[in-house]
Amino acid sequence: MPYQKPIIEKHIYSISEVADMFGVNASLIRFWENEFDNIKPQKNKKGNRLFTKETIEEVRLVYHLVKERGMTLKGAQQKIKENREDAIQEHEVVKQLKSIREMLVEIRNEL
Repeated sequence: MPYQKPIIEKHIYSISEVADMFGVNASLIRFWENEFDNIKPQKNKKGNRLFTKETIEEVRLVYHLVKERGMTLKGAQQKIKENREDAIQEHEVVKQLKSIREMLVEIRNEL
């Protein structure tokens, strides 16, 4: 059996890596950290922010509400506070629909 290189997943990401994931500036991530109670990255002794997968999912939820749905910060804060589960479920549905659309476009292009 040939050697297969193991897939190494990172468990902790820097703020610049998270900002690159979403195509935004690191300053926006820091701003959202101050505005939203659910975004609380860990910090090391130097004060650098360390994002776990759970924290990145919180950033993803805020990004979806503010950037993709066009909600104001106050509206996004209220939505997360009042209907957190609905917001998460809605985000998951949108993510699945986008992946289905990408798959269909790929199939169309192959035809």
